[in-house]
Amino acid sequence: MNPMPQLEPMLKQLRLSGILDSLLARNQQAIKSKLAYTDFLALLIQDEVARRDQRQFGQRLRKAQVSGDKTLERFDYSLSPSVNHAVIAELATCRFVTEHAPVLIAGPIGTGKSHLVQALGHCALRAGHDVLFITHHKLLAQLHAARATNAYERKLQQLAKIEVIAIDDFGLRPMRSPQDEDFHELVAERYEKKTTLLTSNLAFDEWGAAFPNKLMGAATLDRLRDGAYRIVLDGETRRKPRPMTEPSQVTRKALNTGSPQAAARQR
Repeated sequence: MNPMPQLEPMLKQLRLSGILDSLLARNQQAIKSKLAYTDFLALLIQDEVARRDQRQFGQRLRKAQVSGDKTLERFDYSLSPSVNHAVIAELATCRFVTEHAPVLIAGPIGTGKSHLVQALGHCALRAGHDVLFITHHKLLAQLHAARATNAYERKLQQLAKIEVIAIDDFGLRPMRSPQDEDFHELVAERYEKKTTLLTSNLAFDEWGAAFPNKLMGAATLDRLRDGAYRIVLDGETRRKPRPMTEPSQVTRKALNTGSPQAAARQR
């Protein structure tokens, strides 16, 4: 007797319909291997737990706004020859999250800073932490919009509670007042409580130039530097244009046909 017609509605009622995806295969495995009923049940439950974990990870990944292919496995170390592999390996353990230690990444344009910070975000997501990846400009825009609608404190506390915030392109655009105040407030709220990651095209000793109020900039950076992991990426940009190709004979003919000289010849 095939139990599937009776099982399907009951599994859906219990919100266990995912078991249907592997039930037949596991049933065949159990018959072939002569598994005990409890072993068969354990396999089905393990499959369901794995499905739910994967679904939750996908939801957290979308919420985090981290690119799915920006992982450490896909990071090309050869393009940044001086990067300290031991430090990256240490960060991959996500101990920096439990330490609430900042991670500061600097380097020229195109050297892989955004990839690396998102890869660390991936590691944190896999370890079960909440993550948000956002550009510095967009972060400031969100705080400004919240200030304009009298929702600043609520937005600030929402951002302050996220376990890991990865802020990309810090200092790409110099801040104006009150942007520097908003950024300082966020850093101060997260200091020694949550983990903040920053990337910047500026060298570390140039970060103060992003602040119009130098005293506030010094206070903000002092908190970010305290106990921070610092990484410098070097090398040439990873972003390469497509090579130029010679136009084909058909293309050259079409171009010549549309030229003023060709039009004159046609007249």
